[in-house]
Amino acid sequence: MGDAQMEEFGAAAPYLRKSDRERLEAQTRIFDIKKECFVVDPEVEYVKGSVISRDGDKVTVETEFGKTVTAKEADVHPQNPPKFDKIEDMAMFTFLHEPAVLFNLKERYAAWMIYTYSGLFCVTVNPYKWLPVYDQSVVKAYRGKKRTEAPPHIFSISDNAYQYMLSGKTQSLGSPKNNDTIYRC
Repeated sequence: MGDAQMEEFGAAAPYLRKSDRERLEAQTRIFDIKKECFVVDPEVEYVKGSVISRDGDKVTVETEFGKTVTAKEADVHPQNPPKFDKIEDMAMFTFLHEPAVLFNLKERYAAWMIYTYSGLFCVTVNPYKWLPVYDQSVVKAYRGKKRTEAPPHIFSISDNAYQYMLSGKTQSLGSPKNNDTIYRC
């Protein structure tokens, strides 16, 4: 779904999906999958870096802040190619690990794209401000669409649950653990 199809989401579009221009820039950015990584950082959890050398289980990395660090191989995680930056469903990552998830959520949040999928789950990062993603035109834009036909949003999850309920398919909410109540529609 490119920029033209996103017009139906109105003012909410830039808060839901990357623009065509941003997607093209990400796909053409120079990237070396063997060198680009995340490394543990005591101040900001993980930082991006580029592998300079490997010696046994030790890896020397130059971070995005120009600092050179040596870390254990287990503390160095490969970056996903730039086409995955701000990805809508993190289950699609080439490398699915903690720094990739945190980076994706941070990047989407910085662009005010607060909804992301992680497989079957919708992840939301509270923006602590009102965004134009909840008006009636956005509700209408999600109505009747499959989850894969529109950007991540709570409206997509709720409309899909409603459509399944109308079709007679069972929907369960809750967990059988600890005697939680299971609600079936």
